[in-house]
Amino acid sequence: MIHAPAKKSLGQNFLLDMNIARKIVDALEPGHQDRVLEIGPGKGVLTTLLAHKAQWVLAVEKDSFLAFDLDRHPGVQAVNMDALQLDWSRLNRWPGLKIIGNLPYNIAQVLLWDLTAGCRTFDRAVVMVQKEVAHRITAAPGGKEYGALSVWLQSFTAPRVLFKVSPAVFRPRPRVDSAVLELRPLPADKFFFAPEYLARVIRIMFQNRRKQLGNILKTYWNDRKKIALEHCSLDPRTRPEELSPEEFQGLSRYLFPE
Repeated sequence: MIHAPAKKSLGQNFLLDMNIARKIVDALEPGHQDRVLEIGPGKGVLTTLLAHKAQWVLAVEKDSFLAFDLDRHPGVQAVNMDALQLDWSRLNRWPGLKIIGNLPYNIAQVLLWDLTAGCRTFDRAVVMVQKEVAHRITAAPGGKEYGALSVWLQSFTAPRVLFKVSPAVFRPRPRVDSAVLELRPLPADKFFFAPEYLARVIRIMFQNRRKQLGNILKTYWNDRKKIALEHCSLDPRTRPEELSPEEFQGLSRYLFPE
């Protein structure tokens, strides 16, 4: 393994425990015919395991020094770039792509939002994130953890927490606990909404999460308020955190008619 100090500016916390690394890779279930995209491979703990199991691994690493070293692994193509700059829609040309990564805590939420917005044909993703972020992603309506990220990711995937990870298995040790999360895309027939409209509805609703639905609609979509509430069978006294992902999707259809 390459010896390099962690860079705080890149949010680097290197996973060192091989048992945890194997557990993460096994959860992805890579096969000899599979293409795998790895985000933030760091020193290549997961990459080395993946290289022996998958047909091909594309490792996206922002740290140029680490990316150069990763490119020496057989079956691994390292790309030195910021994962936030990825055009996720281009990955749809590889249906069945599997995605894995120990995501830097500071970009994980934005990265997962962009992934699900752009890539629709991946088989599954297994990613490590901050434990609190994993709980927000998998939260059910009605609780404090339920928010925009919950609705968005649950509109495109079935997320579930696989297991928690202690800070002790990283160097340097982060100040938070982590969790490994699995995302499996929902069937195509579930997508009866326009993502750009859903995103707008979600953001406006959770910017006003303490207000009642009827008041929010009156402020932003007064001309569509009555139609949207009736078609979605929603009580105007409901608050945003009480709505299911499906109800958000329904609102986005009737607030933005074709």
